[in-house]
Amino acid sequence: MKRLLFLLLTVFFLTGCAASQPTFEDTSSGPAVSTPEPEPPKPTVAHLMVAGDVMSHMPLTHDVYVAETGAYDYGHVLAEAAQQLEKADYAVANLETVLAGGPKYSGFPAFNSPDGLATSLKTAGVDLLSTANNHSRDKGLDGIFRTLDVLDENGLAHVGTYRSQTERDKNSGIYVADVGGISVAFLSYTYGLNGYRLPTDKMFAVNLYNQDYYTTLETPDYEKLRADMEAARGLNPDVIAVMVHWGIEYQYSPNVHQNKVANFLVEQGADLVLGGHPHVLQPYETITTTGWDGQERQGFVCWSLGNFISNQLDPDTKTTAILDLELTRDPITEETALTDVRYTPYYMLHQDGKPVGQRRYLLDVHKAMAEYESGDTSRISSQTYDQLNWALRHCHKILGEEGDRPSV
Repeated sequence: MKRLLFLLLTVFFLTGCAASQPTFEDTSSGPAVSTPEPEPPKPTVAHLMVAGDVMSHMPLTHDVYVAETGAYDYGHVLAEAAQQLEKADYAVANLETVLAGGPKYSGFPAFNSPDGLATSLKTAGVDLLSTANNHSRDKGLDGIFRTLDVLDENGLAHVGTYRSQTERDKNSGIYVADVGGISVAFLSYTYGLNGYRLPTDKMFAVNLYNQDYYTTLETPDYEKLRADMEAARGLNPDVIAVMVHWGIEYQYSPNVHQNKVANFLVEQGADLVLGGHPHVLQPYETITTTGWDGQERQGFVCWSLGNFISNQLDPDTKTTAILDLELTRDPITEETALTDVRYTPYYMLHQDGKPVGQRRYLLDVHKAMAEYESGDTSRISSQTYDQLNWALRHCHKILGEEGDRPSV
């Protein structure tokens, strides 16, 4: 009993002491912990690249034929342009031919090119093709419809021609693309079809902006354009871009008709108006007008980039450029603006004495001239160098020297 009592008392005193030990609150102040300020949101910057008219006259078609496979490959023609296009967030061009199926391919005046053209354009970095132009109906309605099928098979977006009224009615024929995080609504129109008419129940097939598209070509269908532009605004894109086939062939400046149509499109909400058809360069500029809502508006207009690839013979028809349009969306206002315009000059080289597969090249003018100046004359002769020099001066004369800067 005494032993048990001793043990109980021992436990009591031990636990009591432990329970009665004082506790202390740490009131010391350590270094202040600051909450970092959140970084301000960054603007979205994207690069839209624009090329001119894609045409395959027969000498060009012959040069891309690969006898071993029976296929047509434009890879060597587009190789240098592809080096630039791969830097784009999105790239567009005008397909001024149809892909109506072989083996009877043709050039001017009624174009029909191999399906390999679509494959090669996609491989080179082109994302969207405008298909409304004066050669859209060169091989009839079937040529229009098959062209769209081939573009779809190659993963190329398209705008301007349609296989059905339902397809035309979807978004009023507008294609909305994600251009590096900036939404761009693309529309496409042509002044006419080289005198051809569409059946009255097939007017959906080609976007025509002239009412008199098979005769005098003088009366724009402003009601149609107004309705389509209203539909484009209703899609709420960041940018509206209209690709237009217009103007007088081989003239270096826009005519009155082009000016009227461009001003109307900008008035109706176009931020970019991208022209083709003259087969030579015409300038680019920013125009200002009063918008549909009574507010002042500005729009960038490139009147013509000439031919992208072709087999036309005059130096000015061989001279072209790829535009690099920098688009920037402000993260606070969510407004998008064209913040920079630059271009790269190109020249379509003809070398008829070479073997098939080496006769036609679209040359980056600056790279080709530097190649020759370094002593490498394997491709660039003194005569070609003179042609490139002329092309460079011509680009500077028409487009201005300030914009001739490498793409970022």
